[in-house]
Amino acid sequence: MMKHYGYLFLLGLLFIGCAKEQQPKFDKTKNFEQELLQLQDFFKIPGLAVVVLEGEETVQEAYFGVSDVERKIALDAEVVFPIASVTKVFSGVLMMKLVEQGKLSLDDSLKTYFPNLPIKEPILIKHVLSHTSQGDEVGKHFYYSSRFGALTKIIEEGSGDTFEAYMKAEIFDPLGLKNTFLLKDSLQLAESNFTVAQPYILEEGTITKGFMDYGSSASAGIVSNLKDLSTFNNALDQDILISKESKELLFKGIEEDLPYGYGIFSEKFQGEPLIWAYGQYDCYSGLWLKVPSKNLSLILLANNNLMSDPARLIYGDVTSSLFALSFLKNYVYQISDMPLFETGASTTTEQAYTNKEFYQKKLLSQALSSSFMARFDVKHMETSKMLLNKVFSEFPNYLEYADINLMHTLSFLKDVAFYRDMESFNDFDQQIEEMGVHLLKQDPHNPYLHMYMGTYFDRKGDVEKTFFHFRQIVEANNFSRNWYTVEAENWLKETKPDYKISKAK
Repeated sequence: MMKHYGYLFLLGLLFIGCAKEQQPKFDKTKNFEQELLQLQDFFKIPGLAVVVLEGEETVQEAYFGVSDVERKIALDAEVVFPIASVTKVFSGVLMMKLVEQGKLSLDDSLKTYFPNLPIKEPILIKHVLSHTSQGDEVGKHFYYSSRFGALTKIIEEGSGDTFEAYMKAEIFDPLGLKNTFLLKDSLQLAESNFTVAQPYILEEGTITKGFMDYGSSASAGIVSNLKDLSTFNNALDQDILISKESKELLFKGIEEDLPYGYGIFSEKFQGEPLIWAYGQYDCYSGLWLKVPSKNLSLILLANNNLMSDPARLIYGDVTSSLFALSFLKNYVYQISDMPLFETGASTTTEQAYTNKEFYQKKLLSQALSSSFMARFDVKHMETSKMLLNKVFSEFPNYLEYADINLMHTLSFLKDVAFYRDMESFNDFDQQIEEMGVHLLKQDPHNPYLHMYMGTYFDRKGDVEKTFFHFRQIVEANNFSRNWYTVEAENWLKETKPDYKISKAK
């Protein structure tokens, strides 16, 4: 009888071994592709191009959808895209080359190049290059700024050449970038042999023909494709364009604690350094993400703005992007037990996953994107509310992870409810007010926070609190005019006509 038990035991081990062998191997390429298709559908992106690099090796390259909706032309490797603010990385490299050549210093005053500039603060080139030139404490706070465009003139004066000519001489031509150029006008495109992905915009839930943003500067204007951007990426990795020391300074910027280096974003997630850039026009978007410790790079290009805009990448956190999270989930962390999208029917909780921090970030990022997409379809509002309730329930200490992206999510939901006459929508009032106070203690001059809080109190009918926050925006010292300035001024003119905006500093 014991012999039979022995045979059964051995047979059981054999079955267990076979079962283990038959378990599907984690396929990061397949999983990433499937999630990209989900994201393309969710954000209504007509055409999406992706490449993943490990060192110089292309480990994944794909083209989804069309470059031209009306003519039903499939997207392929030859199609080029305007890359918008990804151009800033190229400009950052040019600035570092000028420093290496001894033609300028990052510590040069802006007044050296703009002597009539009416500024009192000692703004240096490095402050403009790192988006830290605004506010009373120059060099201390990151506020994405249009001042970056001033680097165009500085590059031209430092190089003794036009911005375009210096870009071609130092980057385009040495690297053999045949599909990369600075966009001037429609005539340039008509006379070229390039196939440019057509621009699209989502309006009232429908994909409609958009428009091209012409012109170029240090801030934006390059047109390129995955092949050339991969070449540029590899040249940066191999220190071909600038020295290793210059590259490290490019990534670091003024301070490691700030989310922006010199022309490129830099942050850490779960201890992993991430280097990245994004592009966003009204009708195009792009994402470039590097994980140096893994020697991995991701480049994504799309012909509407919804790969970038919903994630509010302007605030400096790439993990607010579901595209970035999908890449990290599959290529870096290889998380096999967690879907990218949480559904209303899902009963999973943080306890179900080993990587709880990633799970929390995924909930917040999907809530952010859903709140944005609610402007096109109100059903996304319910999804965002479900996700927020889930994250606040499972991670109740929300002040510990409160940030400007979460404030944006909550504010956007309030706006959708307001414009759809959902006057009884008071969800998350407590979180908004507590987070607003908490975050403004850390960053009392942040114009976006004041805009969100001012708008919130305006919707609540609290005129004095609205006045307080909007006044902070228009009276802020050393801030360039922006959309939030205009909205705050308009409210003050209508509601407080006796208030003299002209006295603002």
